[in-house]
Amino acid sequence: MTTTLRPALEPGALEKFREAGRIARLARELGVSMIEPGAKLRTVMEAVEDFIRAEGGRPAFPAQTSRNHIAAHYCPSPEDDLVYQAEDMVKIDIGVEVDGYIADNAQTKYLGAKPFYQGMVDASAAALAAAMDIAGPGVEVRKISAAIEEAITSRGYTPVYNLTGHGVARWKVHTAPQIPATPDSYGHDTLEEGMVIAIEPFATDGRGTVHEQGRSEIFMMHREPRKMKGIDAAVWKQIEAMNGLPFARRTFLNCTAEAIESTIARLLRTHSLMSFPPLVDPNPEARVAQTEHTMVVTADGVEATTA
Repeated sequence: MTTTLRPALEPGALEKFREAGRIARLARELGVSMIEPGAKLRTVMEAVEDFIRAEGGRPAFPAQTSRNHIAAHYCPSPEDDLVYQAEDMVKIDIGVEVDGYIADNAQTKYLGAKPFYQGMVDASAAALAAAMDIAGPGVEVRKISAAIEEAITSRGYTPVYNLTGHGVARWKVHTAPQIPATPDSYGHDTLEEGMVIAIEPFATDGRGTVHEQGRSEIFMMHREPRKMKGIDAAVWKQIEAMNGLPFARRTFLNCTAEAIESTIARLLRTHSLMSFPPLVDPNPEARVAQTEHTMVVTADGVEATTA
């Protein structure tokens, strides 16, 4: 039996999704242009977020830049002094919200000249293009997954199987349906006109699975705390302003590091807060490439808001 997921659009939403997509694309392009050996990761991410705000949007989640075997969720801390290195496989993952309507996009830049690694970047991009070519109303998600897998494996690489594309909705970066990199034999989700989705194939020379490792710099509220003891009022005010979207330590303006750390610690202890550590391949010598666009399902296909 085919499962149909209801559209996410409401009146006036399309133009806001498009505006978020416009800003996200320009922010991604700015970030990619700044990535070069010797540049600080934090400097690039802060420039991207400043640009988003200057354009009238807000980060839908903290700007992230993951390198090499780190597939996703590396977010520079306020004290991070790491710099990009020659031969890095650099992912940049940028989200923008306009009145809660979200665009999510990503791109990989390889800081080297080895054809094998550039081919990995191209395989990820080709998988996204193949998915977009067949996506549209009435198309089963598993057919999109099959196109992603074929595009990557036919080029000699492996998809990252436990990272998936996803639906997007107002104030929600991740919703149904999940769009995995291999067909789910038990899944029968079908795209419908009006849905908004983000497809993000990852290609790797590693195992094709990732796990959490390292200090988390990305957080999202799970539920409101029952008591406010130990929670700094200024930090909490900025968390509330996120309307449930993810944030990072560097999100907080005009707050002391002590206030930020004590508030995060308190919210984690009371299980009010979820944390998202970096996602890494078990082999530190592996490399991972990612490409992503957000798109609206239209009557005859998809409109990529971030393309």
